[in-house]
Amino acid sequence: MPAEGPAKGLSVFFPAYNDSGTIASLVITALRTARTLTPDHEVIVINDGSADNTAEILDELARTYPEVRIVHHEKNRGYGGALRSGFAAATRELIFYTDGDAQYDPAEMEVLWRAFNDDVDLVNGYKISRSDPLHRIVIGRIYHHTVKILFGLTVRDVDCDFRMMRRAIFDKVRLEKNSGVICLEMMKKITDANFRITEVPVHHYHRAYGKSQFFNFRRLGRTAIDVFKLWFALVIRREHLKAGAVVGHPHAH
Repeated sequence: MPAEGPAKGLSVFFPAYNDSGTIASLVITALRTARTLTPDHEVIVINDGSADNTAEILDELARTYPEVRIVHHEKNRGYGGALRSGFAAATRELIFYTDGDAQYDPAEMEVLWRAFNDDVDLVNGYKISRSDPLHRIVIGRIYHHTVKILFGLTVRDVDCDFRMMRRAIFDKVRLEKNSGVICLEMMKKITDANFRITEVPVHHYHRAYGKSQFFNFRRLGRTAIDVFKLWFALVIRREHLKAGAVVGHPHAH
């Protein structure tokens, strides 16, 4: 019996980079959960140029489960590049995504599904408590408060990669970033296009396998530069609001 929520199709996708230790269980959990929500579902994994066994595991999953599709990037395009591929590959009315490293439980997509209704365009998760080393929590909080002020955002958790949204959003919003700042770009552009956002709490778990691609000091410096460039483009120049700039997602189906 499908859970209460929108009577719509659902695309689930995961960006994956060297996630061979976690991705199979995530895909199977996502499949099991999606089946309880709607008969019309698909699960897509974007293999972003992984150097481990991720590609082989994913191809085997696709052979085993007809609802599973894999998109392989020959070279690593970065987190933003993987997300953009996922949004472009999704074919159903609603899209849910989370990361391939298992710090979120795909079974909790049911909470987002139940929060969806005709007055909502995006359901954003926010972490109940963050299960990360202290330095990541501190840096994360500083980053989060800084970008909320800089970009004028009201969501509780800009960087919680546990979201469900209407695919129609991308008829108006065009994402361009290939780095991790894509989450900031996405939330700013969606907010400025007046889409309706609601938020629900979700659990965040310790990383069981692999290491964060984001938190090293060289990358922090690069992220600061990326954030500044994005701020200049979206807040100062407001490029995305100029005539035609938010219309026509290049991959819209």
